[in-house]
Amino acid sequence: MVIASIDIQNGKVVQLKQGDELILQRDNAPDLAAQFDIYGEIAVIDLDAAMNKGSNLEMIKPLLRKAECRVGGGIRTVRQAGELVSLGARKIIVGSGAFRDPAKKGAGIDGGEFAVNIPFLEEMTKKIGRQRLIVAVDARAVNTGFNEIVVDGWKTPTGLDLIKAAKAVEPYASELLFTCVEREGTMTGIDPEPVRKLREEVNCQITAAGGVSTLGEIEDMAALGCDVQLGMALYTGKINLADAFIASLNWKKCREWGYLIPVIVQTPDGQVLMTGFADKEALAETFKRGNVCFHSRTRDKLWMKGETSGSVLKLVRLRVDCDRDAVLAVAQPAGPVCHTGAWSCFSANRNYTLEYLQDIIKERLRNPAPGSYTAALDDGLVREKIMEEAKELCEAKDRGEIIWEAADLLYFTTVLASRADVTIKEILDELDRRHSKQ
Repeated sequence: MVIASIDIQNGKVVQLKQGDELILQRDNAPDLAAQFDIYGEIAVIDLDAAMNKGSNLEMIKPLLRKAECRVGGGIRTVRQAGELVSLGARKIIVGSGAFRDPAKKGAGIDGGEFAVNIPFLEEMTKKIGRQRLIVAVDARAVNTGFNEIVVDGWKTPTGLDLIKAAKAVEPYASELLFTCVEREGTMTGIDPEPVRKLREEVNCQITAAGGVSTLGEIEDMAALGCDVQLGMALYTGKINLADAFIASLNWKKCREWGYLIPVIVQTPDGQVLMTGFADKEALAETFKRGNVCFHSRTRDKLWMKGETSGSVLKLVRLRVDCDRDAVLAVAQPAGPVCHTGAWSCFSANRNYTLEYLQDIIKERLRNPAPGSYTAALDDGLVREKIMEEAKELCEAKDRGEIIWEAADLLYFTTVLASRADVTIKEILDELDRRHSKQ
């Protein structure tokens, strides 16, 4: 998987060379998040918080519902992590907090405060779960064979050895983020040796960053079983995210299938629609056209689903599995997907979900048919109906009545939300936020 980085400083998206020299900055964080989310998770890093110079939380919050984000930078308390998860962060990246333990004499410079903070990591995993926790093992090469963990936005050396520290934090993290600090922002290529050593010593997922500037490096990291986080090379245009995504896949493993990779297609609300196969050309065309493309094995050619019927699959995002030898395509279908005319290759009918209900309501509001009851519901009338149905639901006595009145209330509530351009996903996201906060 390739992970695009959105580094934020002073309210701007920036790229820094080795954490110091400003190379470029942008103002379009929401647009970048929407764009990057197509290709993989996004690393949103608060550089000011990392360096104890402030916070960009208010700028970050909207990004967490717009895209699948992992968040880092200055997260030093369990409470901070829990709040970010409640706001929609998929994963939390901690660095300095994992290696500073003032309660005991550590292994750092002059026997100072630096040591793996086990109590902090234990408390963090209890709060948000190991699968949500990423530990940043950012390191700088000091001499041959020794890479030293650095913290506080890479400003403070700790004296801690990269490999020893990584092995100590692994039981508490699902993933390690390794940044080759001396190469960060230089586009001179990542140092592969510490990545290889890490891969040999730990079993959890590893994401490598710092100096990556070619597709060949992404392929090399993928061959090691590592993800890659991209910054400077992405923003300067040296690497294209679509090309990077394709390079990160395990094509060698797919050799026995003629270098075709399985693609599972599902709707945004999780209904599986079909499976197919894609080669590099089909994936490139998927990104280019914005509709899911495949390689037809029967015709041995590129095939865009719906190119004749019009039932295209509008791309939302692509994700890869843990072995990088299968792709999940999240897409919005324009019509029935199966060649038999069925909604899905696995089911004749579309599951009736709140999202489906809203799709129907939106269509009737956009293109009202003569006599359409939904189209006739103006703002005042729909609010009256909600109050009426809520009262009837509260007065319902038996199971059947409750089902009937609840269905009415859901319908009118969805009409009101649709008229206000509020999506079911946004409502469910808010419920998820409240659940995560508990």
